[in-house]
Amino acid sequence: MRLILTLALLAFPIAEIWILINLFQQYGWWVLLYLVAMFLLGLQLIRDEKLLFSGRMMQSLSQGGNPMKAMFGSARNIVAGILLIIPGVMTDLIAVVLLLIPVDKSAIKSTTFKQQAANDDVIEGEFHRED
Repeated sequence: MRLILTLALLAFPIAEIWILINLFQQYGWWVLLYLVAMFLLGLQLIRDEKLLFSGRMMQSLSQGGNPMKAMFGSARNIVAGILLIIPGVMTDLIAVVLLLIPVDKSAIKSTTFKQQAANDDVIEGEFHRED
């Protein structure tokens, strides 16, 4: 199993280079423009996610939601940004698939807890201050 995984990891960059060479032969300098555009988009995605992360965490915590959902959503966007920065068509397709996976908003809402005072928490009595 390790051998298959190692061969797959070694074949991935070779396939990326082969696809880029074929695309460059067919489309010329447009491929270079595509790679530069994907690099800039990936860089911008990482920068935006860095700025929005703390706000998403605070919003999730203030609404009583699960902060792990916000953390995994941000991590997913950062991984997609890194994949966009790496030159290649297959990595860009994987990044687009990651970005198109919808975030389940109902799961965040279902984990909210409403705190209500129970009648068992009330202790009746009188209070007198003595100096």
